[in-house]
Amino acid sequence: MDIEKKLENLRKSLRERNLDGYLIIGTDPHQSEYVAPRWRTREFISGFTGSAGTVIVTLDNALLWVDSRYFIQAEKEIQGTEFQMMKLDTDNTPDPYRWLEENMEEGSCVGVDSSSVSISLFSMLSSRLKARGIIIEATDDLLDPIWQKRPSIPFSECEAMDAEYAGKSAKEKVEDVRSFLRSRDLRWTFIASLDDIAWLTNLRADDIPCNPVFVSYAFISLSKAVLFIDKARFADKALLQSVKAVFELRPYENAVKDLKNLAKGAGYYSPEKVSEVFHKALSGKNNITGRDITTDMKTRKNKAEIKGMKLAHIYDAAAYVSFLARLDRNEKYDEIEISTLLENERKKIPGYLGPSFNPISGYREHGAMCHYSATKESSAEVNGHGLLVLDTGSQFEFGTTDITRTLLFGDEATEEEKRDYTLVLKGHLALSRQKFIKGTRGVQLDVLAKQFLWQYGESFFHGTGHGVGCRLNVHEGPLRISSALIDVPLEPGMVTSDEPGLYKEGRYGIRIENLLAVKEDMETEFGAFYSFDVLTLVPYEKKLIDLSLITDEERKQIDEYHKRIYTELHELVDKDVLKWLSDATSPL
Repeated sequence: MDIEKKLENLRKSLRERNLDGYLIIGTDPHQSEYVAPRWRTREFISGFTGSAGTVIVTLDNALLWVDSRYFIQAEKEIQGTEFQMMKLDTDNTPDPYRWLEENMEEGSCVGVDSSSVSISLFSMLSSRLKARGIIIEATDDLLDPIWQKRPSIPFSECEAMDAEYAGKSAKEKVEDVRSFLRSRDLRWTFIASLDDIAWLTNLRADDIPCNPVFVSYAFISLSKAVLFIDKARFADKALLQSVKAVFELRPYENAVKDLKNLAKGAGYYSPEKVSEVFHKALSGKNNITGRDITTDMKTRKNKAEIKGMKLAHIYDAAAYVSFLARLDRNEKYDEIEISTLLENERKKIPGYLGPSFNPISGYREHGAMCHYSATKESSAEVNGHGLLVLDTGSQFEFGTTDITRTLLFGDEATEEEKRDYTLVLKGHLALSRQKFIKGTRGVQLDVLAKQFLWQYGESFFHGTGHGVGCRLNVHEGPLRISSALIDVPLEPGMVTSDEPGLYKEGRYGIRIENLLAVKEDMETEFGAFYSFDVLTLVPYEKKLIDLSLITDEERKQIDEYHKRIYTELHELVDKDVLKWLSDATSPL
């Protein structure tokens, strides 16, 4: 069915329900960043395949909002359709909610799927639109009746996280949640976030590509722990019994109905993660809302989880340097072939499960699109002089990786390329070596990665760092290092990326990314101080470093990092890789 036919059918449904518009958030009933095919509603109605964006369809308009990561991609994918692209964060472009306020007539009614809009977002929209005389109505999914051959709710078998790398049993984690509830005189909590549930239960699955989670809900009270999940996911009878020893299992589809009887007394839930469809069941006067209890527990990795993350990065680095050593920079490849070569090396590593996200392999001008994803149609030939941004990651049985390196192909780099790479590298190094006092937020560190670019009138506009899960989602909240005012202090055990970049449209992109673990550093009369432990162990592109811009401190930092890489990896790689590794990690 083409886009025009889908819009026609949706508008017919709007008229039948006396609605004047329909808002499509593009997420799932668990407010996931990446969603299974079942809930890719934004893609279904518009044809846009990116991971972020908002759609509004009215009786007269079809609009798609995307941020700067997706301007080029969205323009191509909606070309020839009725959809109009709205560029977020550009001058004179209202965000989707302000557009509703300014363009819908008083008395209008706009629908939104109650199972995919969060309680907090629905509440905010209700308040804002009511002030303009506009109604927002929580509806069922209006796309479902018109979605022919819609994918089913995802199903994959669950498996247990190895106790050696989980650090705590599911029973212990449930008791930790109960301790939190008791400390605040609360009786229960309800969890909809999929990676939180995976962490809590020590279970992993494969419902969402690259994200080892499973569709479910969890309810924890002082006396009961309920997991809303399909029992058929537990093919292993021993695993089923171990799960049932901690959780009562109920069908996934019973969550809305059952929660009305379970959620008695004062409770706790996250209105940002729980969908509006649960609002009535959670409407008790004494309930408290906030970030999921498990989110803060999960983001502070325990010693076993940090051990697993370190092991994952050592193994991943062995595969990565083997790939780099065997990559002939004078051969002809295309972008997909290069990321595939790296994937093939990773498949040889013990405990490797698959990628932690779809690879970004962008050559020359494609590298300037910071979230570019090569397809068979777009995959450019990598031939001759140019820079390639290669952003990839791995899921291992014991941890998760995320690494970006910018590679030089062909002739010697231009002065501009070397200068830009070095400015990005200087910011990357400055962040990783910084010590900071307890209570420091990511926003306070963000300028460290941008300072050198700013001195040359350059910058980047994506986040500098995001949290990373342990054999979980490669994007993990609530930690962020960015210009956004996010009130989450960095604490020991947190793992964050360090990924400054620079993007020159139509020419090239540069990004350098390592993962860092926050650790305790020292205690002085002024308080506790923390620093970073660098997890990633892959050499920088030395041919792109302008040594005239590097200080003695930075040279020492790079040389020590490269020496550590050689020490950690030289016994793990084949002989044909060893000489390359020795050269790549030699002093500047």
